[in-house]
Amino acid sequence: MNGIKTALLLGLLSGCLLVGGQAIGGQRGLLYGLLLAIGMNFFSYFFSDKMALMSSGAQPVSETEHPEIYRRLAPLVRSLAERMGIPMPKLWVTPDSSPNAFATGRNPQHASVAVTAGILQIMNDHELAAVLAHELGHVKNRDILISSVAATLASAITYLAQMAMWFGGAARDDRDRREGSPFGMLLMIFLAPLAAGLIQMAISRTREFSADATSAKTLGTSQPMINALVKLDSVGRQIPLDASPSMSHMYIMKPFSGGGFLKLFSTHPPTEERIAALQSLNL
Repeated sequence: MNGIKTALLLGLLSGCLLVGGQAIGGQRGLLYGLLLAIGMNFFSYFFSDKMALMSSGAQPVSETEHPEIYRRLAPLVRSLAERMGIPMPKLWVTPDSSPNAFATGRNPQHASVAVTAGILQIMNDHELAAVLAHELGHVKNRDILISSVAATLASAITYLAQMAMWFGGAARDDRDRREGSPFGMLLMIFLAPLAAGLIQMAISRTREFSADATSAKTLGTSQPMINALVKLDSVGRQIPLDASPSMSHMYIMKPFSGGGFLKLFSTHPPTEERIAALQSLNL
């Protein structure tokens, strides 16, 4: 099912790039949009995980890089991965003091799990294991490819919308100016919110409930995940995460930084609903 969603997302967002290119530069813009769509589709599948990690400022965690973090994370992740029957992912840490985590990669064989420095400070090992099991649940359920693709292509459309606003008129020659209308450019400026809407359609909020449930079932109890969500919600509000809007859906908890525009990218259920769903599990 996620394979179908990924294909639909690629097609829809690629169409937005073509329409946007034509709106900015007429026939020449349409050609540029086509080339950009082809390039982004290829890039999204093979390199979107690297873009997500780079965007978050993630640093690798290993026996030689951040060894103290590795000694804490590796045994937990290795044990959880074995229970779920998936390969152990690569480990990363971001310098953010706000507590959060995300998973990325095109499949379980090429997966990465990143945690913030803040989450390591506030979570005990039981709560941290629950968070890691949640992210590994996304890996096992193959949610991470569509999340990474959505982040990459939404960023491309946002960039194209900015070009329409600031540089579109100057970039067209006389022929293109006749083909590309001001109304089309105005529509292009609103493609970034449209991309956010497409993300919401493509990435169902039920995947967060599913990953929460996977965490609880893997650990045999819901309480560590409930405790983790309470801390993530409370501390996250006090120390907002400065995350890119186009990748905010990848985190275990919705980043609380930003205003109304960021809310367009909200794909997380309310924390209270997630806790209620965990409490209803018969474990």
